[in-house]
Amino acid sequence: MDLIFGLLGGLALFIFGMRTMSDGLSSAVGDGMRTLLAKATRNRISGLGLGTLIGGLIQSSASIVLFIGFINAGLMTLTQSIGPILGANIGTTLSVQLISFKLSDYCLPAVFIGLMLNMIAKKRKLKYGGQALLGFGLLFLGMVFMGDSIKPHREIFEPFLAHINGSTMTGLITGTLVAALITGIIQSSGAVIGMGFAMISAGAITEFEGIYPIIIGANVGTCVTGLIGSIGTTVDARRAAVTHLIFNLISTTLAIAASPLFYKYISATSGDLIRQAANADTIKMTVTALLMLPLAPMLGKLSRLLIPSKEENPESSYLDDKLHNKPEQAIFACLKELQRTTRICAQSLHLAAEEFIQHDRTRAKRIKVNEQSINTIKTAMRKYLAGLTKQYLSKRQSILIEHIDRCMSDVERVGDHIDNLADISKRQRSIASARFSPEAIEDWLAIHRAVEHLLAKVVESLDPETANFQEIAKEILELRESYGETAIKVQNAHFQRLEEKTATPIAGLIFNDYISNFLRITKHIKNIALAEQQPQFWLKREKLNKIMSTDAPGYTLPDHINPNDYLDRLQSDEYR
Repeated sequence: MDLIFGLLGGLALFIFGMRTMSDGLSSAVGDGMRTLLAKATRNRISGLGLGTLIGGLIQSSASIVLFIGFINAGLMTLTQSIGPILGANIGTTLSVQLISFKLSDYCLPAVFIGLMLNMIAKKRKLKYGGQALLGFGLLFLGMVFMGDSIKPHREIFEPFLAHINGSTMTGLITGTLVAALITGIIQSSGAVIGMGFAMISAGAITEFEGIYPIIIGANVGTCVTGLIGSIGTTVDARRAAVTHLIFNLISTTLAIAASPLFYKYISATSGDLIRQAANADTIKMTVTALLMLPLAPMLGKLSRLLIPSKEENPESSYLDDKLHNKPEQAIFACLKELQRTTRICAQSLHLAAEEFIQHDRTRAKRIKVNEQSINTIKTAMRKYLAGLTKQYLSKRQSILIEHIDRCMSDVERVGDHIDNLADISKRQRSIASARFSPEAIEDWLAIHRAVEHLLAKVVESLDPETANFQEIAKEILELRESYGETAIKVQNAHFQRLEEKTATPIAGLIFNDYISNFLRITKHIKNIALAEQQPQFWLKREKLNKIMSTDAPGYTLPDHINPNDYLDRLQSDEYR
């Protein structure tokens, strides 16, 4: 029992520590990583480099999920993602290199210092750096627990390890498959490799042939996370997950073929078995990535052959940094991006109605994925608009980009409320007494149909090719008033059902939740229409190709204030 709990507890601590460290590092870097990624995908080499950095920070499986999200949001293409995907696999080996250093003596100081920094530090980077240090200490502490648990019982593992020893081809293939299976279950290649390192420390594995199959198998098993994360995404996002799998299968095949060379020469890299294993992992991934980088288009074609589809990919992002020196054209692109994002909301709203009628796992996941994509696009839009402010902008342009920013926030909130509708449907299905009568379903569909029509009008209104933003916005506001009348009728019918006891109280609460979210969606639609009615909400066609300088004359920065003057006012009787 001590062995089982010690091993499982140590493994859990290791996985938790690794995730805490990865979360801390990625949070310390912040949204800058997303901006860098968008720029780095312009060529394969920079994509490989940044993918390596991201993979080192947040692990290959998590970084692949990040890339899948970018593709699904239209911010990256399948072709652009291949370089970062290859790099992410190299980056993960850098984490293994870190684990391979015998730093267990410092794990408790790292836990203490990391926790203190995370709790006390005010600066973002220092705070999340403390979180990363805490995770670093915890993962080494987990390795200590695993090693200490295995050491007294290492003879128990000998029969099992003999079957997965890479000294024979059968053992090499069996060990690779077993390691891939375990990694696929726990979805952490670092944890499986860390467990192998713990066995080396405990003396259960004493030769390189014993750890080699674990390393190459773990790299294949980690692809499961990306495949699961691609469920419900666009076809190219799913192809990216398959590309990751293809790369690792090729890497593993090459590693098996090159095993005699590793067995003969790996000792030249280090006298320590754990360091040899880490070095082999890095060499294998780096060589394969460099070999496959020139063949990136072929990887993309292969993934398309494996996942053929007539489904059209969503529009790509219209945000292009090259347009920043043409502010009017950049604003045109922002409006197109806003319209594209609203289309994603409209798609999710229709899916929410289907999910209300009948549950489908893939459909429910698609709604969640769309909501995440909208959040990602909002972040990208904020960054893009901030970059645009570095150019000289006219008064109209300055005000218009503020309207666009607020509209983007409203669209993002619409996405949140649509996601809530799907969550309410899930909750309703779990309560037998919350079933709706046919009349209630018809009322729900009437409300949904009215909101869907409103959202379709918003999509139409945001087309920058149109010259009548204000006219369509006026129509939206009139439709919203009409929706209000429909909502009142539906609510009265709902109260009537409660009075007649043809609806249970819990069904009443859930119906009210639905109506509340529909109402919030229409409020955000109204905000967008009101913004479009503002006098600055128009495009000057003749300025679309006008290049502006980065100098911004005519702006006067205010003097620095004395905070105490305002703090005193807050405490004064006049203010209260």
